[in-house]
Amino acid sequence: MTTTLWLIRHGETAWNAAGRMQGHTDIPLNETGLEQAAMLGTRLALEHARQPFGAFCVSDLTRARQTAEPASALIGLPLLLDPQLRERNYGILEGLTRAEIATEQPEASAAIKARQIDYQIPDGESIRQFADRVDRVLRGIAQAHAGQQVLVVCHGGVLDIAWRLATGQGLEVPREHTLLNASINRIAFDGAAFSVVKWGDVSHLDPGILE
Repeated sequence: MTTTLWLIRHGETAWNAAGRMQGHTDIPLNETGLEQAAMLGTRLALEHARQPFGAFCVSDLTRARQTAEPASALIGLPLLLDPQLRERNYGILEGLTRAEIATEQPEASAAIKARQIDYQIPDGESIRQFADRVDRVLRGIAQAHAGQQVLVVCHGGVLDIAWRLATGQGLEVPREHTLLNASINRIAFDGAAFSVVKWGDVSHLDPGILE
């Protein structure tokens, strides 16, 4: 019995636009992000009319909740908030740009560039710790809603790990796949393994509002 997870990255925030690490810092959507959320809601309502979604799981951070709320109102599904769907915890790096990290935290900057998967950011998570968390929560959602379509509004880092789970790409491999704001990314779970159905769908967004 196959379960399909519709993984959606939250809409744009001011920190996204400025290139700042967000992690667990609770940043709301900016004006563009709110517009993206409204367009997403319309798309998901149409999809729900074709084949209903069984559940609506959402990171408990504000930017994810705000992205999900228009769709929830149109579809009529309550939001199931889950802190395990949060972005990677970037600890002392949150709020900084990559340029600032390189200057202020050179050790962390070097580890990030080298994709050292067991390097734990001070007060934060390592890539491996984060990946294990994402694996657990996505498998849990798929198993709890076996055979259904499930909406999951989360974060770019969660999407990155989901892609790697579904393709077998190692955590140490540099990312080449897209992680677009308000994009729809579908993966399937057959009870044992994940696979990619469709990735990086932004057909519901006006071209002028893309990143």
